[in-house]
Order: sequence, then C-alpha cells, then structure tokens
Amino acid sequence: MLKQSLSQKLLQKLSPQQIQFIKLLQMTTADFEERVEQELLDNPALEKGEDEMDPTTFTGSETKKDEFSNEDSLNDDFNTGDSYDNDDFNVSEFLSGDDSSASFKMTDDYGDEEQKEMPIAYQQSFYDFLVDQVHANFEEGIDLQLAMHIVGNIEEDGYLRRELSAIVNDLAFTENISTTEEQLERILTKIQNFDPAGIGARNLQECLLLQLYKKDYGGNKALDLAEKIIADYMEAFVKKHYDKIKSALKINDDDLKGALTEITKLNPKPGQSQSQSVSQYIIPDFTVINEDSVLRVILNSRNAPELKLSHSYSETLQAYDKDAGKDKHLKDAVQYIKQKLDGAKWFIDSVKQRQQTLQLTMTAIVQAQRDFFLYGDEMSLKPMILKDIADKIQMDISTISRVANSKYVQTDFGIYPLKYFFSEGILNESGEEVSNREVKKILSDAIDGESKKKPLTDEALMDLLKEKGYNIARRTVAKYREQLNIPVARLRKEL
Repeated sequence: MLKQSLSQKLLQKLSPQQIQFIKLLQMTTADFEERVEQELLDNPALEKGEDEMDPTTFTGSETKKDEFSNEDSLNDDFNTGDSYDNDDFNVSEFLSGDDSSASFKMTDDYGDEEQKEMPIAYQQSFYDFLVDQVHANFEEGIDLQLAMHIVGNIEEDGYLRRELSAIVNDLAFTENISTTEEQLERILTKIQNFDPAGIGARNLQECLLLQLYKKDYGGNKALDLAEKIIADYMEAFVKKHYDKIKSALKINDDDLKGALTEITKLNPKPGQSQSQSVSQYIIPDFTVINEDSVLRVILNSRNAPELKLSHSYSETLQAYDKDAGKDKHLKDAVQYIKQKLDGAKWFIDSVKQRQQTLQLTMTAIVQAQRDFFLYGDEMSLKPMILKDIADKIQMDISTISRVANSKYVQTDFGIYPLKYFFSEGILNESGEEVSNREVKKILSDAIDGESKKKPLTDEALMDLLKEKGYNIARRTVAKYREQLNIPVARLRKEL
C-alpha cells in the first residue's frame, strides 16, 4: 500500500536568466557576436542603438592596474521580474524599473583604428580535385561509376580505409552494381596514380611507397634503398632500430642517412596538401597595455552592439495602461509584449554581467602575473590555479573556468590563451614554490640542446633537474615531456 507523506528539501536551482548568463560567459568574442545578432532577430523588443532616455551605459572599456570596480555583486541572482500569468500588472512600474539594465552600450576600445575585413579566397575542395581527375581519366561507363564510388570513400587525409570487400557490398546494395574486388583493385591502382602522390593508399606503408615509386626515375641509390626500407623493414624504421636495418641490408651510416633523407621528404597525409584549408583567426578578448609600468586591461567590445529596449513596444504598454476598459484581446497582446520586454531586459543584464565578469577576472590575472605582462619572461610566471583567482574576486571556480576557456589576451609579447597563465606549483631545493612551466622550460631547452645521436633519457633529465634544485620523480619528468609533445629518447635518435 502506497504511503503519502510531506517533506521539505533544500535544493539549489539555476534560474533561466542565470543559465543564459553562464552560456554567454563561456562564449568567444566571435560566438558572442553571433549570439547577439541572433537575439536581435528572435526578440523584436531588443534593438541596436543607444537609449536616448537613458544616458547611463556600461562601457566595459578599461581598468587600470589594481582597479576593481565591482559595484554590483556578480553572485547575486537575476531579477526575474513579474510572472507572465499575472494580467493586472503595473505597466508604469514595469517601464520605470532599473534603467541601467534597459540600455547597454559597448564602446570600441580600439579608437579610430581602421577596421578591415579579411578576404576569403576560394579554394577547390579535395573531393572536387579528385573528381576532376576521375572525369579526365575514365570514360562514361561502369569504370567511371566505380571510380567515383572509390573517390567518395577516400578520407580527407587521402587514405582509403574502407575495405574493398565492403565497397563491393555497398555497390550491390545501394547502387545495384555488381562488381568484384579484382575490378575495384584495378580501378584503385589507376586512382593511386592521381595527384597528389600517395592518394588512395590503405595504410602509411603503401602511402610512402606510392610516393617513392613516383619519384624513382632509376639510378638513384638513395631512393632504391628507401623503397627497400619501407617495403621490408617498416617496423624497424618506425621504431628507429637503425642498427638492425644496417645489418640486414649491409649498408653504412652514409647510405642509411641518404635513404632517411628521401623518406623524410614524403608526406604521410597527402590529402592535407590539397584539402581546403579553413583558417580560424583568433580574436583577442582582452588587450593588456604597458604604460610606464602601469598595466591597463582593455576589454575587446568592438564586435558587440549598443543594446536597448524597443520604444515602440514600451509605448504599446503605456497605451494599455491608459486604456480603462482593458479589452481581453488587448490583454493577450500586451502579455506577449511584456514577455518579450522581460526577455530583452534579461539579455541586456546578462551581457552587462558577462562583460563585468570578464573584466574582473582578467584584471585579477594581470595582477597575479604582473612580472610576465611587464617583461614577457616565461620563467617569471607564478604558480596559479583557478581557485586563486576565484578567491581573489569572490566568485565560483566554475565561473573562472568558463572565462578562461577559449579566451585570449593580446600582450606586447604576443597573443596567449588565458589557460596559459594557470599552472601547478612545485617546490625547489630552497623550499620556494615555482611554476611547473619553469621546469618544462628547462626540460625543453635541455632536449633542444642534446646530442641527437645520444638523446637524454627521462632518467638523465631527472638527474639534470636535481642538479638545478628540482627534486622531481622520473614519472613526473615523463608526464611533463608528454605534455610538451616530445617523444621518448629512442624516437628522438638520429644518425
């Protein structure tokens, strides 16, 4: 038998306005600009332009070093406004609310600098490039159909990873074409002679061999040796077991060097040389300027428009307030208008809060890493985690994480992602806490200066760090090396 009971629970829930703010906060400048444009299309109560009735606007332009102007608590809940279900609301009170949230202006902090659009050049796609060659090499008929199907299965890097037996089944079931693996192999061989060299290969070994075959005009000893190494000793080559290769082929170091030189000229991903390249331009969210050792944090707001509530929608509400009869049909229309106005006010509030949060967070980062922004020395970076900034500006760690994600700052020394300034700390020999970036820099410099004939092992790197006062375990050295995308000593070995 079911029992009914009453209970009280304390739950923490995010309001729709808080969710909207969170989504806006983690957006990049380009995504944020697109989101604002979409909101302007979706909500007719939101318009571009400065509200003439409200000269008070949030510019979000700049903050000097050590300035924190957090007038409004960024941890307070949004004002959710009146319920849409309430027919008898006070229109005049609604319209005369906090004007600071009804208008939002973002200024161009880059002054009169000329704004130029980056032209986009047309480039033929990789697939279209192959299709043109198919039509040039195959006549109308079954071979052309098979070639087009094979080309359609070639991936962007130039490899054909789908088995020919599977392609036979695809053709039978989807296009009602009966063929054999031998017939497809003949078509594929012809496709593998297309440009770029190595196209249509089914693995790396075949890809490299196809390129070597195209280069080998006869009489080139280095190319002949390179073909033999790739064809018969691919595994030893990948693992850099050069002694094994020299012993098996009975060659000396100079012969092996010549062959390796030819192999290193090959392209392991031939499709990328022809694929349409889509460049992603980084738009810095902040600029830090050094003015006589005074650091200024400038927020990039050039892509955000001035926002305000629609006066025509506000006037409609005022007309309703003066209508004593309050017609039912008019009430329904005004409820819709009020909903749109509420949405516009919430969006303006979210945008304003987003800019304030970004400004506060970046200013705190600049304060914590002041030496780096002054001199640009990576070794001067201090250990800093998200919690340090969160405690400093009294925000949640998740908020700082959203700000640091996909955001960039332009400095006198280049453009850096905000995540670059966060790193763990380790203790050196004198008990001083330093950033692990300092250790990574030492590792990187040591590996750059090592003898490639006898590269430093992780143990040797560990001993080197201990000599410099960093007592770090070998597994930690391996972790930092992997984070720097540096292979193990065996794979760094050269002849």
